[in-house]
Amino acid sequence: MIKVNFKHGMVEMNHGSGGKAMHQLIEQLFLKAFDNAWLLQRRDQASLNITNPRLVMTTDGHVISPLFFPGGDIGSLAVHGTINDIAMAGATPLYLSVAFILEEGFPLSDLQKIVHSMAKAAKDANVAIVAGDTKVVERGKGDGVFITTTGIGVVPTEVQLTNQIAPGDKVIVSGFIGDHGIAVMSKRQNLQFNTEILSDSTSLHGLTAQMLRAVPTLHCLRDPTRGGVAGVLNEWANQYGLGFVIDENALPIRDAVRGACELLGIDPLYVANEGKLVAVCAAADADNVLAAMKAHPQGLDAAIIGEAISDSHCFVQMKTSFGGKRIVDWLAGDQLPRIC
Repeated sequence: MIKVNFKHGMVEMNHGSGGKAMHQLIEQLFLKAFDNAWLLQRRDQASLNITNPRLVMTTDGHVISPLFFPGGDIGSLAVHGTINDIAMAGATPLYLSVAFILEEGFPLSDLQKIVHSMAKAAKDANVAIVAGDTKVVERGKGDGVFITTTGIGVVPTEVQLTNQIAPGDKVIVSGFIGDHGIAVMSKRQNLQFNTEILSDSTSLHGLTAQMLRAVPTLHCLRDPTRGGVAGVLNEWANQYGLGFVIDENALPIRDAVRGACELLGIDPLYVANEGKLVAVCAAADADNVLAAMKAHPQGLDAAIIGEAISDSHCFVQMKTSFGGKRIVDWLAGDQLPRIC
């Protein structure tokens, strides 16, 4: 079999044709990187043995620009993002499928880096990539590579997320917010800061499992990606017909991120995160949840940032460091497009 030239080769239209070139790419890159028993069956689907009656499934598209950024790339991000969507249901992620949309002329060396990064992220999370698809579009009709991932997980029987929020419930974030969005923007705009800002992209199912062992009846979990923490709180406020009050002084934000946001004229509350979560729990459970989070490496900087309140207007309000309050409203658009 002819070896694919990953060092100097480019994606060609033939790589999506279903013929020999596509077969070589699959055999020499995807099968080797994502090696597992399901893929090696070489079918168009994976037959999975799942007996747990509570399944969780999600699909996530990734169009980030640039493809490589401080702390990650589109490959690891695709794995982390989909796993985190599964984890926010209190589920244990098990399997992923992946679809690549490749642009003609994209360097095979970059594709190899992305695939290997994806394989490492999946292996680190103990999740198998069991099925996939590859399509190629003409030069100029894409942006290098787009990735769509679908994930499946199971919810342990003891986990009983209520998916309800009541006035008095506490809001907790798992750590510093805004890292991912600012890391991507710094690379995109070639910005230099005194301290390098890295994406927080990581899989959170280990953290959520530890939280749920401490308090199986957590109320809600969400990863604040596009729209950031502000987007999550506004979504919940409208969904459950109440409001939130958060404390600006309680928000965990790195000095470098805060400074970058001031320089760029953006609000860190709206900046995307790929390795943080927002949790809501009963006030009586808040200390136990916080302690469980701080006992995990991904929750060392967790903090209670506010609480739910009765509010027919469904406003999210923030107590400012100056002693007043301001409304944290929905964004009309996107501060930082193509962030995930």
